Amino acid sequence: MKKEELMALAGEFYSHLEKEKGASPHTVRAYRGDIDDFLAYLKTQPDRNVDHRTIRTYMVSVYKGLKKSSLARRVSSIKAFFRFLQKRGYSEENPAQVIKNPRIEKHLPKFYTVDEMFHFLDSLPDDSWLHARNRAVFELIYSTGMRASEALGLNRQDVHLEGLWVLVRGKGGKERILPFGEKALGVLQHYLSMKPGRDKGPEPGRDKGSEPGREPLFPNARGGRLSYRGLLKVMKKHQIRAGLLKDLALHGIRHSFATHMLGGGADLRSIQELLGHSKLSTTQKYTHISMEKIMEIYDKAHPRR
Repeated sequence: MKKEELMALAGEFYSHLEKEKGASPHTVRAYRGDIDDFLAYLKTQPDRNVDHRTIRTYMVSVYKGLKKSSLARRVSSIKAFFRFLQKRGYSEENPAQVIKNPRIEKHLPKFYTVDEMFHFLDSLPDDSWLHARNRAVFELIYSTGMRASEALGLNRQDVHLEGLWVLVRGKGGKERILPFGEKALGVLQHYLSMKPGRDKGPEPGRDKGSEPGREPLFPNARGGRLSYRGLLKVMKKHQIRAGLLKDLALHGIRHSFATHMLGGGADLRSIQELLGHSKLSTTQKYTHISMEKIMEIYDKAHPRR
């Protein structure tokens, strides 16, 4: 396939990811960045035809500057691009199919212990609308195990306080219903009872970008949706204030939820449903963490170890 054709069809691939596959903006950005870099490389090459040798040469050119995880993602993005072109009939074959993904070490997800998680949540102030909002979003993520992006995408109408459940839209637009606990209920009720605008919070109806029935549950100070970056900044600030030394990202709260549920006796299939994983193998990484805990208890408790 000629490189000029690839460049012309890249936009169609990005649109396919967003509109047909329902990929998140973050995922689309990642694919776009990988493919755009590959296309930029092709512009520097004299050969107009792109085959598996061209892709291999490109991977060699970026090998030293990227981590193995980034290399693996780059290969996956290129494979997905050519797979799309083949399915649409633009290409008879997928030249990226013969390219092997680099082996990467599997890292266990970072998480808080139960005590650390409780300390983090209990240390969050709730004396103003802004503080109450911050505490509510963290409590809800830990209580349900939803992704931070899913929490930020919630509308007020998605939360059902009486039934203790929330409607979540996950990857690919798939919906699932998640229960939450009494503790999260109390924090949510407190947050929703606060009058916006008390500490420069959004005024009712101020969000011009939201449709009726789609008011964000966790708006920013201007009335739009609180961003992932904004929430991460809040988390980092309160981690320091709470004296927690673990450098946990927002996903660490979700990891903590899954680890604590497994440690508390929940079965893997139920955790898979709650997390919204399409494959059980994705959820199984938490069994490694649980096994570590089991071995630790065994070493301390067994009389003839």
